[in-house]
Amino acid sequence: MSDSRLVIFGEVLFDCFPDDSRVLGGAPFNVAWHTQAFGLNPLLISRIGDDAMGAEIQSAMLNWGMDTDGLQVDTVHPTGVVTVNFDQGNPAYNIIENSAWDFINSRQLLEIDDYSMLYHGSLALRKAVSANCLAEVKNRCSESVFVDVNLRPPWWNLSLINAVIKGANWLKINDEELLQLVPDEKDSESRARFLLSQYALNLIIVTKGSAGAVVISENDLLSVQPEKTINVIDTVGAGDAFSSVLLLGLHNDWSLNDTIKRAQQFASAVVGLHGATTLDKNFYTPFIENWSL
Repeated sequence: MSDSRLVIFGEVLFDCFPDDSRVLGGAPFNVAWHTQAFGLNPLLISRIGDDAMGAEIQSAMLNWGMDTDGLQVDTVHPTGVVTVNFDQGNPAYNIIENSAWDFINSRQLLEIDDYSMLYHGSLALRKAVSANCLAEVKNRCSESVFVDVNLRPPWWNLSLINAVIKGANWLKINDEELLQLVPDEKDSESRARFLLSQYALNLIIVTKGSAGAVVISENDLLSVQPEKTINVIDTVGAGDAFSSVLLLGLHNDWSLNDTIKRAQQFASAVVGLHGATTLDKNFYTPFIENWSL
């Protein structure tokens, strides 16, 4: 897939923490940020408010070398904000409704190459305007679609998630979310295989936090575990980091085994950050060198 451009659709926002700090976030934005650092030059399709935080996002993207042509500016709705709190180290999110990214407008879309690879989540589909815009993006892209399910209560329902999965080639989901979707099967593998039997998926990636991840296709199962010496500051964005390297591996035609090992390595490094992203380009250097990017 080395000739395809990565198109990323969805929310961009600020994660606001209990210590009053804030970090750029939103799963699609995090993935765009990381894949930019790894040299993919993604097109992020999202929407910000015409406000100070929106200007900060634009400035950060430009300074990072990102393409801002897909970033819409909303004069009515504010830039997205999520308040993050922790319960025994696990993040809990309050995702403010009617943010600019709820209103990504199909009439403001750029031209998109029909051979682009599309990444999107499920959260940005909570409002009809953005959901309709994603449908238009899909009409313009090829059938190379990577879906990263994010079940953030109360912003999801089974009919929405079923429709999202139906359009995917590759699905990433964490084990807790998989249990919510397929509660009657006994373990992660059987739940994933149930989804494979219901949808035309190439493979499913199930992340399991400190237990690593498994990748399941019709004929294969691969697993990976993190090293035991991980320095964990917080787990915000760990799954997005994993997704970023999965996309990198698909783009660069890496073997599946190499891809999931490298995805785990990078996710294990990101949990050592405060928040999901960093402004330090040196953070990426060891991975770029070791993976010959």
